[in-house]
Amino acid sequence: MLWGVLQFPGSCDERDALHACGLTGEARLVWHEDRDLGGVDAIVIPGGFSYGDYLRAGAIARFSPAMESVAELAAGGGPVLGICNGFQVLCEAGLLPGALLLNDDLRFVCRQVELIAGGDPSSPPADRAAARSPFLAGIEAGERLSIPVKHGEGRYWAPPAILDEIEANGQIAFRYAAGQNPNGSARDIAGVLNKAGNVLGLMPHPEHAVDALTGSTDGLRLFEGAERSPA
Repeated sequence: MLWGVLQFPGSCDERDALHACGLTGEARLVWHEDRDLGGVDAIVIPGGFSYGDYLRAGAIARFSPAMESVAELAAGGGPVLGICNGFQVLCEAGLLPGALLLNDDLRFVCRQVELIAGGDPSSPPADRAAARSPFLAGIEAGERLSIPVKHGEGRYWAPPAILDEIEANGQIAFRYAAGQNPNGSARDIAGVLNKAGNVLGLMPHPEHAVDALTGSTDGLRLFEGAERSPA
């Protein structure tokens, strides 16, 4: 698999994302002004502060030329992973529902958290986006993963009707474990999928959990799942 990692002015985790992708395949950086993604099979939109988070997080990055091609890749079923600021960009671009708001205590948070993989195992897989997601391949509903967070605008929000809809569609990829919601996200939501399951927005940083020296390799499972999944 050939991964592409977008690089914006202000992104700061593209090198860590590049390293994580390189553990499961080949990886290259894609500059935000490039409409040609260079034939990549999957894209990661990394964390950081794209365009300085002016206006609001992700609001300017969603207009970058590269995002037009990312939208085309997503529409064709290609895996797209937005991490932290990348999650914000995907929501601003309309590729994922909802929005990311300031943390409820208005403080930047940086800590290790436990996530619970989403999806209702009692529902048919065809009805669950989580069961179709390449990033969740090999991760069972209810499994716990230890992955760090670091953000100031990570509170997931959507109108109640949208929250009910994504619940029903199995689009909640991950929730924070009980008592570990660091930002006040609605329904403890840490990660959301599109209806097809190939686009994932995740506030925690799986690229920082790919080496045992950091205390967890749970984040690597998302990259491995995408690499194993059929195109």
